[in-house]
Amino acid sequence: MRARFWLTLPPRRTPYYSRLVSDQGPAEPTVSTAWAGGLDERARRVVRSHVDRSGAQGAGARVRCRYYYDDLYGFIRSQVAPGAAVLDLGCGDGTLLASLQPSVGVGVDLSEATLARAHARHPDLRFVCADIEQLPVSGTFDYVIASNVVGYVIDVLEFFRNLAHVVGPSTRVIVAYYNFAWEPFLRLAERTGLKSREPLQNWLSRLDLANLVELADLEPVTSGYRTPLPVGPAWLTAPLNTMLSALPLVRRLGLISYVTARPRGPNLAPRVPDPTCSVIVPARNEHGNIRGIVERLPRLGRHTETIFVEGHSTDGTAEEIQRVIDERPDLDLKLFRQQGVGKGDAVRKGFEMASGDVLMILDADMTVAPEELPKFWSALVEEKGEFVNGSRLVYPMEQGAMRLANLAGNKLFGLIFSWILDERVTDTLCGTKALWASDYRRIAENRRTFGDFDPFGDFDLLFGAANLELKIREVPVRYRERTYGATNIDRWRHGLLLARMAIIGARKLRFR
Repeated sequence: MRARFWLTLPPRRTPYYSRLVSDQGPAEPTVSTAWAGGLDERARRVVRSHVDRSGAQGAGARVRCRYYYDDLYGFIRSQVAPGAAVLDLGCGDGTLLASLQPSVGVGVDLSEATLARAHARHPDLRFVCADIEQLPVSGTFDYVIASNVVGYVIDVLEFFRNLAHVVGPSTRVIVAYYNFAWEPFLRLAERTGLKSREPLQNWLSRLDLANLVELADLEPVTSGYRTPLPVGPAWLTAPLNTMLSALPLVRRLGLISYVTARPRGPNLAPRVPDPTCSVIVPARNEHGNIRGIVERLPRLGRHTETIFVEGHSTDGTAEEIQRVIDERPDLDLKLFRQQGVGKGDAVRKGFEMASGDVLMILDADMTVAPEELPKFWSALVEEKGEFVNGSRLVYPMEQGAMRLANLAGNKLFGLIFSWILDERVTDTLCGTKALWASDYRRIAENRRTFGDFDPFGDFDLLFGAANLELKIREVPVRYRERTYGATNIDRWRHGLLLARMAIIGARKLRFR
């Protein structure tokens, strides 16, 4: 996403007057300086006084609680792509914002003194002295961060509703707050001088935050707790937190409560107006299915491109694809020869050559019918999900479509991978998938996180989508028996590969 926004700051309140102009030209700035009617002015003064004091102690607090801040900032960094446009609400001295390496970074905070230090340390970033509830910023950012600030907000629902002015279709809103199960311990730490004193804050659980973002036309993508042990040497607490955060009950005791959300609602502008589609068809020894695919494949969006990636077939598949291409010049059909091996390599080759806004995968065996693809298209384009995965395990299957051992293995690995991804994924090996091309490029850029480990292509995409906190949704499909050729799946050898991928996924996602 390219950020398009401008901001202004009333010069009477801070020396850091700044204005950003969108790439569509300058816009007339408007900033509301009036407090919303009926809000508690005394509470605002208390918050402002606390922000000034804590701003002066900011660096010292991070030193005293170094592990906590390192873990919190590291967690937020794991969700923010470098080079993005980032808005940090309650930015303090700009340490977190600078660590995110934004191409455009804007921080908003109440304390002029704190922002003076932030400006001196990070002159490449923009800082605004204002109440985050007024939000004197307009346009769209890739990420909006609200770390440890919602407790001070006078009207939390209005705060979240105002974010509508700074989010676009693929913006992520990341909210972090403390878990109120820790309230007695934090009060004790304040009394003993281990922690600076705080004014009375809003009582907001993780579920409260999720409820509020939904009321504000934001959809929670993921939420949870982390850091059950917030103090101690990193060499000891880091591995302990990694292990404890993966345990179902213990993880709820984490000090950090978080919600990551994305925009939704009837007034949300489409991510891509009238998008195009590329359907990738990996094909190895599928000669008898090629014509059926071309004849039955629905037209999707403004333009549909079908890319066959042929993988060293011995039955004349490549030649059949070329014949069909020659016979149907009215369709946008393309053929590429796979240089590597495996379906995963073929999918990556097809995605690399695709020109569509939406990318889909259709297996050439036609065990999932081409007529199912409009369901995936609708779920993606209507923003019901950002990574749409098929599930073959809902409807009764045709006899012989899936062996009993394969069915049992799929159900078992579905449970395992649902736990790893923290998302319900019932069918990890369904070949039919859909995602935005822009999101795939982000997955490809972050592929080094997991390495080139996946011969199927399914887990490369699933793990990548989960790592980027994309909204994963499943579409049930009917699974049919093959009418041509033989399966390329070796259930026992590939079962061991699945176990290996489960270990990789757990290590990189669940135990990170």
